[in-house]
Amino acid sequence: MKVTETQLQGCFVLEPKIFEDDRGFFYESYSHKSFSEAIGREVIFVQDNFSFSKKGVLRGLHYQKGEYAQAKLVSVLEGKVQDVVVDIRKDSPTYGQHISIELSSENKRQLFVPRGFAHGFLVLSETARFFYKCDNYYNKESEEGIRYDDETLGIDWGISMDHLILSERDRSLPPIKT
Repeated sequence: MKVTETQLQGCFVLEPKIFEDDRGFFYESYSHKSFSEAIGREVIFVQDNFSFSKKGVLRGLHYQKGEYAQAKLVSVLEGKVQDVVVDIRKDSPTYGQHISIELSSENKRQLFVPRGFAHGFLVLSETARFFYKCDNYYNKESEEGIRYDDETLGIDWGISMDHLILSERDRSLPPIKT
């Protein structure tokens, strides 16, 4: 597995070693030991989540706060998404900065999003099946978010804002607190 730390400290792109032949392919999508060694610390995942969305659906930017903050290992099982994470750690030198990466069933990349980051994704293919492992349980009262089109962040989602499909909740999220 190739592991690359992004410019946001603690956030990693993981690219598995793929074994392909005329029958198809095989790769190890997760190994606790390999993953912990690759990122330099142990993360215990306790919950897996799965979503299915159609083209133009934007989910995010979400996070959980306090004792219910979550680290996530995200991947796309089918389709293609633009995945975005924003550093919301107030004491971080990269506070308010974001990265954007394409994740797809073709490139098989994964993204490790540590606690202290907001996360969202936009579906670029006709449909997408999105999978993520979390190191803490979901807690509705700790749910927070940042508006997807916050001018301070300047995220380029790669498509016209007129073509986005958003939940009412995501439309009404506040801007990042500076």
